[in-house]
Amino acid sequence: MVARKPRYRVDLVALQAVCETNFVRLHQLMPSMAEQSERQIPLGVDGPEQQLVIRVLERCPYTTTLQLRHERRRDWLQPPSMEVRLYHDVGMAEVVAAYNRRRFRGVYPYPNEQMLQPDEKYQLNRFLGEWLGYCQRHGLSDRPLPLGR
Repeated sequence: MVARKPRYRVDLVALQAVCETNFVRLHQLMPSMAEQSERQIPLGVDGPEQQLVIRVLERCPYTTTLQLRHERRRDWLQPPSMEVRLYHDVGMAEVVAAYNRRRFRGVYPYPNEQMLQPDEKYQLNRFLGEWLGYCQRHGLSDRPLPLGR
């Protein structure tokens, strides 16, 4: 008899923690999001060769949808790009579109035709956090980062 692998279960506490951290990071990178429609942040790694572009796609009373795009002058690899929805009432930011896909389920059966991981939604939001952290560390911004981040 073959032992079955336990089914993946969503860790809501971990997912919410990642989404809350991403909300804070996005507000640090674009503090005047309510008035500003776009922000370009040069990334100091390669001089003016790279930048993070944050564009407001939609503003609603309780949510804001942003497009985040990492632009490079010379690219042989497609840089990351995603849409993120900020929920202002709960202080969370969630990836709603990436890799030309929309609406990610909390759990996927594995294997599946799209070869998505069982925890694809969590991984996308965690990647967003790592990407925003990179941009905070290497971005040339007029606002210094708080210590300890």
